[in-house]
Amino acid sequence: MKKIILTGDRPTGRLHVGHYVGSLRRRVELQNSGEFDDIYIMIADAQALTDNADNPDKVRENIIEVALDYLSVGLDPAKSVLFIQSYVQELTELTFYYSNLVTVSRLQRNPTVKTEIQMRNFETSIPVGFFTYPISQAADITAFKATTVPAGEDQMPMVEQTREIVRKFNQTYGETLVEPEILLPDNDACMRLPGTDGKAKMSKSLGNCIYLSEDETSVQKKVMSMYTDPNHIRVQDPGQIEGNTVFTYLDAFCKDEYFAEYLPDYANLDELKAHYQRGGLGDVKVKRFLNAVLNEELAPIRARRKEYEKDIAYVYDVLKQGSEKARAVAAQTLSEVKDAMRINYFDDEELIKKHIEKYQNE
Repeated sequence: MKKIILTGDRPTGRLHVGHYVGSLRRRVELQNSGEFDDIYIMIADAQALTDNADNPDKVRENIIEVALDYLSVGLDPAKSVLFIQSYVQELTELTFYYSNLVTVSRLQRNPTVKTEIQMRNFETSIPVGFFTYPISQAADITAFKATTVPAGEDQMPMVEQTREIVRKFNQTYGETLVEPEILLPDNDACMRLPGTDGKAKMSKSLGNCIYLSEDETSVQKKVMSMYTDPNHIRVQDPGQIEGNTVFTYLDAFCKDEYFAEYLPDYANLDELKAHYQRGGLGDVKVKRFLNAVLNEELAPIRARRKEYEKDIAYVYDVLKQGSEKARAVAAQTLSEVKDAMRINYFDDEELIKKHIEKYQNE
């Protein structure tokens, strides 16, 4: 069986460092590993419209932002298919068929859906499209017969629901779809990077993000205002690293070689943590180090983005070609699904022949 990846992002804004450590960085590593036969990376505009239907321009304008972020982090159109979800109409038809295999109560129990509904204050007025987006996501994954879905921990319930739909479909209609596995970040800090304010989720809507395309001045301002240990009032006070946003970010981004250049008094992050915990190390010093680390990581991304911004026509061409490739693959899967469901009327010569003979003989 081929090893295939499907993953993607909603184009509701520029991508941030939470996206980077949670999935983008790993996507580039997987793309360059040579271990996968095909890699599909989707800009999920149709899914974004499920809670932005009254503001389509928000989605429209951010297609190019996400594409630029993809290319700037190192995703390569020669190795990965970058495409726009709504241009693969077969995904909509698959979603419709799969919706018959899922109950309302099962969707209501999906933890990710419940959390997202609460976050958007949809408790009394949930758009149907938003409520059913786990089914749409199952269509996205299965259309490309993805075996692997790189995603954060918060997406585990979504992938599990896809697996349930695959099993139900195959039990009902015969072995047709591929059951995927989720691939989680291998660094605990990358599972769900908190916002700069210390809240559990980095979110564009909460305004607590550091974007991949932000300049050095903006990054510095956000880092220096980051949430730390509220009880670490004086430099000499012992500090906590658990729940300390600055140290969580260092866990996600820091490399030993950064100490030699930016903080030579320490050999590694463990030594820095130990000093902070016993007291005598101020938050400002640690934040300055984090600022240097983040800008070291973001500098090549910013540079690549500036080059791609000079040729937006090329970026659109990448998306157009990728969408055409993706649609051809999804069309083949849809054909197999319709064959299995026995709704391939015009392709079933035996069915046509049987009915011709039946009515000729009457």
